[in-house]
Amino acid sequence: MKRTDMLWAYAMIAPTLLGLVVFYIWPLLQTIYLSFTKWGAFGKYKWIGLQNYEKLFSDVQLLTALKNTLIYTVLSVPFSIAFSILAAVLLNQKIKGVSFYRTLYFLPVVTMAAAVAMVWRWLFNADFGLINYCLGLFSIQGPRWITDPSIALYAVVIVAIWSSIGYNMVIFLAGLQGIPRMYYEAAELDGASRLRQFFTITLPLLTPSIFFVSITSLIGAFQVFDLIYMMVGNSALEKTQTIAYLFYKYAFVTGEGGYAAAIAVLLLAIILLVTVVQVKMQKRWVHYD
Repeated sequence: MKRTDMLWAYAMIAPTLLGLVVFYIWPLLQTIYLSFTKWGAFGKYKWIGLQNYEKLFSDVQLLTALKNTLIYTVLSVPFSIAFSILAAVLLNQKIKGVSFYRTLYFLPVVTMAAAVAMVWRWLFNADFGLINYCLGLFSIQGPRWITDPSIALYAVVIVAIWSSIGYNMVIFLAGLQGIPRMYYEAAELDGASRLRQFFTITLPLLTPSIFFVSITSLIGAFQVFDLIYMMVGNSALEKTQTIAYLFYKYAFVTGEGGYAAAIAVLLLAIILLVTVVQVKMQKRWVHYD
């Protein structure tokens, strides 16, 4: 019976395992192999050893992309988590029309990234955009949000925070609804204010959800591509490019597939390192009881 159960168990997970191998593990192994090659015409390539990785350490564009990716991550992830927690706490109350507000916050999640980027590109337009128009009503000269290299990345960060609140909010709502009500009742009997209850009860018991959201948000931030590519104007794109965009440029624009694969392996290594550090650090601040 045990052997039969094991065979059935493997049969049930076989489709998932097959998909994992075909669409994730095999492409990963191919990418690692191709990072040691140089591509020529018509997809031909030859083995060049560590030359692509040697080029990584002297590529000025890669250093710029690393810096931009770090800025984007440091700014977008903490603010996204903070605003998502605030939205979740507010929408966890018994207020009229709460279902409508939850749907409204979640709409950007189910909207295509291209559509989000195009709408915000229009809003940020320096000549006829709605944001600069509203600033003009107060006699404020609006900047060139997506064409000025010095602020284009920050404009993208604003959109990233706005579009990620809905998804994170749903996870935090689930975490909030799993907190026993008796803790708040006991705190009210002791005279604790709402703010004190938030920092002593809600936030500590929400740390498992915060931990999950922080991992997924960091991974997504390191891989940002669509917003940068579709929002930022050509004049600022070179100065605001991220690691993922640099991979795209070398792989599909200049045709340097081997070097692009090396960039992808570097990005994978960075994400793995950050994730391992997060997992190791969770014991110090994540409370599961």
